[in-house]
Amino acid sequence: METTSLLSIPSPSLFSPLRIAPSAVSRLSLQRSSVTCAAILPTLNEPRQKHRKKGEYPGLIETSVPEFANFNKRRTPIKNIKKKVDRRNSARAWANTVTEALADAIDKKQWSSALEVFEMLKLQPFYLPKEGTYMKLLVLLGRCGQPGQACQLFDEMLQEGLEPNAQLYTALLAACCRSNLIDKAFAILEKMKSFPLCQPDVHTYSILIKACADASRFELVESLYEDMAERSISPNTVTHNTVLSGYGKAGKYEEMEKILSVMLASELSKPDVWTMNSIISLLGNKGQIEMMERWYEKFRDFGIEPETRTFNILIGAYGKKKMYEKMSSVMEYMRKLAFPWTTSTYNNVIEAFSDVGDAKHMEYSFDQMRAEGMQGDTKTFCCLIRGYANAGLFDKVKSSVKLSSRLDIPENTSFFNAVLYACAKAEDLMEMERVFKRMKDKLCHPDSSTYSIMVDAYNKQGMRDKVYDLKREQETGSPNLLMENEDVESETKPDSNQALLLVESEIENNEGPYI
Repeated sequence: METTSLLSIPSPSLFSPLRIAPSAVSRLSLQRSSVTCAAILPTLNEPRQKHRKKGEYPGLIETSVPEFANFNKRRTPIKNIKKKVDRRNSARAWANTVTEALADAIDKKQWSSALEVFEMLKLQPFYLPKEGTYMKLLVLLGRCGQPGQACQLFDEMLQEGLEPNAQLYTALLAACCRSNLIDKAFAILEKMKSFPLCQPDVHTYSILIKACADASRFELVESLYEDMAERSISPNTVTHNTVLSGYGKAGKYEEMEKILSVMLASELSKPDVWTMNSIISLLGNKGQIEMMERWYEKFRDFGIEPETRTFNILIGAYGKKKMYEKMSSVMEYMRKLAFPWTTSTYNNVIEAFSDVGDAKHMEYSFDQMRAEGMQGDTKTFCCLIRGYANAGLFDKVKSSVKLSSRLDIPENTSFFNAVLYACAKAEDLMEMERVFKRMKDKLCHPDSSTYSIMVDAYNKQGMRDKVYDLKREQETGSPNLLMENEDVESETKPDSNQALLLVESEIENNEGPYI
């Protein structure tokens, strides 16, 4: 019992102060300080937590996603990064070089702006004359119906010391042929023959034959064929296609059959899809639908498969004859064969409704065209303007003209003819005269359609003096008129421009610097 009581009651000696050596005291203090620092340091290293409101959540930090840890160490966050990106993008839009401006003007077919920018380019210290730049400008001027400007540009090229070649001369000859300057084109051909390094080739002759065939000057076509034979230049499929087009326009179907027989018997100039397109386009434009369909089946028997342009030609032909069911069936057939609907496809549909003044279906087709990402071209707006004029919706004519301006649609002779047609329909002769003046200021040469529209408008109002002045101007005017209703970008007339398009495509595909 005593033992138990002694163990349960502590001894007084246990509460007495302990005697500890100084070395032990120092070891204890070091241990305590290390424990205290170890407990405090983690809290100092941790980022201070922000007290967030209800609904707020913290973003990613480097400790939450290991992949971002190295990135955050390398780069600190940028404040107002969206504003800086927007500011940088807006600055890039203004930092446009002269060469980029020239390329942009050529792509948009703005020949006047292209020439102005080219003059600015010549003043730059780094400028060196390049034949590629002149080639693209010559093609542009030819497409825009500016043969005079093309000849002047060619002379400037010679003054800068550039040696001309066959391709440059062919581009100049094509510019004259597009504006039906056949005599000038023959003069260029003779000049090419006088230079050993500028001898004409099959492309040169094909372009000139095309111009002569379109003008129904078939005696010149025969002389060109003889010239090619003397120079051992064999005509190719393109050459025969241009002659087929000329005979078709002249209604010489027997000659067309003969040329087609020659093509079938030849190994170098077999008929192709361009041949088919040229013939069915000619027949479709003349409204000979049954003959067009027979020729279409005949070419299919030859093993020639149609393409998108072929179907566009059929749609345009059916639309002009108001055969809407056949027009719709061709479009459905295109979808079935996975052929895309192009701008030309919609243009033909819009034109079909424009001719009869069906503004509702015309607008629906245009809206569907825009929904598919196509803004339209010059022909699109020509059809819209004429369609609204036929429907008597002259306010929408103005809105269409404004829309074309916002979309930077090129204004050519066909465009101004459509606006003049709308003014004549509205019997607004003052506006018609203003449009005619603007047409001349834009250097868009009036053609026979231009004078016909204005003469009819003045005759209805009994303005004989105006009619007399217009006819006198037409007779004494410049011969550098565009061919009537020529639309070089339209897929419905591939036959008449195959030789030109082949040469120009080779030029455009020649990627090179402008300087």
